[in-house]
Amino acid sequence: MRARCSPTLLSLRTLLAALCVCSVLPQSACAAVTPDPINEAREALRKRDAKRLNALRNSTRSEQHALAMWVDYWEIGNRISEVKTEEVEDFYTRWSGTYVEDRLRNDWLLELGRRRDWSAFARDYPRFRMNDDREVSCYWQLTEHQSGKPVREAARALWFAQRDSDDGCALMAATLVDAKVLSSDDIWLKLRLSVEQGRARLARSVAALVDKQAAAEVGELLDNPVRYLRRPGAVSGRHHQDLALLAVLRAATGDPEATAALMDERWQAALGPDRAAWAWSVIGKQAALKLSNEAPTYFKRAWAQLRGTPKAAHWSDDTLAWAARSALRAGTNGDRWALVLRAIGSMSESEQADPTWVYWKARAQIATAAEGNNGDAQREQAREAFASIAGPYTFYGKLAAEELGFVPELPGLTPTPSDIDRERARATPGLARALQLIVIGLRSEGVREWNFTLRGMSDRDLFAAAEWACEREVWDRCINTSDRTRGDVDLEQRYPMPYRDVVLARSRESGLDPAYVYGLIRQESRFVSDARSSVGASGLMQLMPNTARWVAKKFALDYKPDQIVDPTFNVKLGTTYLKMVLEDFGGSQAMAAAAYNAGPSRPRRWREGPPIEPSIWAENIPFNETRDYVKKVLSNTAVYASLMSGRTLSLKAWLGSPIGPREDSAPAVNVELP
Repeated sequence: MRARCSPTLLSLRTLLAALCVCSVLPQSACAAVTPDPINEAREALRKRDAKRLNALRNSTRSEQHALAMWVDYWEIGNRISEVKTEEVEDFYTRWSGTYVEDRLRNDWLLELGRRRDWSAFARDYPRFRMNDDREVSCYWQLTEHQSGKPVREAARALWFAQRDSDDGCALMAATLVDAKVLSSDDIWLKLRLSVEQGRARLARSVAALVDKQAAAEVGELLDNPVRYLRRPGAVSGRHHQDLALLAVLRAATGDPEATAALMDERWQAALGPDRAAWAWSVIGKQAALKLSNEAPTYFKRAWAQLRGTPKAAHWSDDTLAWAARSALRAGTNGDRWALVLRAIGSMSESEQADPTWVYWKARAQIATAAEGNNGDAQREQAREAFASIAGPYTFYGKLAAEELGFVPELPGLTPTPSDIDRERARATPGLARALQLIVIGLRSEGVREWNFTLRGMSDRDLFAAAEWACEREVWDRCINTSDRTRGDVDLEQRYPMPYRDVVLARSRESGLDPAYVYGLIRQESRFVSDARSSVGASGLMQLMPNTARWVAKKFALDYKPDQIVDPTFNVKLGTTYLKMVLEDFGGSQAMAAAAYNAGPSRPRRWREGPPIEPSIWAENIPFNETRDYVKKVLSNTAVYASLMSGRTLSLKAWLGSPIGPREDSAPAVNVELP
């Protein structure tokens, strides 16, 4: 039986859970519903209790439990190394069209690859609908190669995108190297990228594709790159130049300034122009990550080695992004915008299409346009670029609109789903199962089931599914589902305001703008009150236990660990802490958001240097997660402010004044944890 909103012959527990999902029972009653077989099976899987898992699989299937497929999936997955193809095919048939069918197919394809059963792999792979596992894709390219098909471009792209060593991509690469499909140049390029990205384990496995001697030398330079670079002896031939470059890249990760000195001392001349250019670019990237003022100089030295070549061949998009960021941060010197243009122009086409670089390229075009009529065409090109990304929902969309002279307005009301749309959503088995999984505490499984079911839905169906999630107060699915619509937008779904009384009261009490608090909570937890991160942050405002205890103690609040997920108490502690951080950074919402995410000490270091506009400061945050977080919190804040005030508000106004060192000599407010 597939869970729908018309109960049939079910066990009592299953019936109660189904009624909860269908909104027949109140939340208070649903809180007490615990379908024991499912949670018991999950615990049996954790303990690797094969006997208990097998019994629960049989009982849930015989009872036609709405979530029996999950127990079946856990049971077969627990012994996948010994499973035969016939049993897997029976599973596919039994749960045809469901998430767990495709989930098991992913697991089974990995197992077939490990078994080197290529004929079975080739038969099953075309049925893999998610097709989002890089290792499976590597195995597939290997089977395509074995069947005589050309695979170089697809296989090379997969290999270069590989960030961790795994059997599938390693086997594919080794096979294609032996077959001369991947060349020696490909190996050394992959080695450069692996070392540059700090992937030492991956680099060691790639080096083994050269020969044992190269593997040993790469291992030595990874362990102590400076010693390798200082050892005496002439550098002769391409092989030694390539190894020396890897050592420079490794050394730059730890100390870019000292590595620059080594380049000047010996390696600039020894490496040759192409390798020296790459070395200086990575030194520049590592200096930029440390927000060093020397970073643009290092990048200029890298460009100089290319002797007029318009693009930087094979430099990673990440390196080029830091070339652009370092130039933005450097100030208004004469070649700032020229370096921005050159860096962005050297990126891949897909990276150049990212709104971040569309925006900054357009800014650079305007800054470098000739005066008068001679610069009109370039300025018009920039305005067209701004217009292509302008809109009310994203950080750079808002900024682009403001560059064009207007603040983007939020859309009006969206037509609500019809009764037919609602009924179709509630009759979708995958959505019902997902909500049921979330109700019983298996959120990860529920989220995966929900997202799989959304594939291919029309906007009308997405709105109806989002509405159902909103009604069930599953706010993360409500927001993320509504975010997928391609035409109309439902702002109440995308930017809901649950816990309104709590958020407004605690915001007033702390002296914070409630739009800022809502913008931060939306990014932190998507309003999931019992959310817990992988590092232990909990609740609506994702407080770490140490932070919660520290704030409670500082303000003499009674506190017990289980209160951290209580919405009222969590928001009280979170807003109190956020207010302290905001005051520490002089009211800068960008710096306060960064401090909330990464800790206060880091943004204090990040503000050193000449004053810069807040958007440049945010773009130069050296942690990818925090940089994305700050931009999204501020963008959310502007939307919530408009929704709550009824007025269209400028993002630039929220960003505030230029960010630089503290103007006064007063010590920073002590908001560090003990």
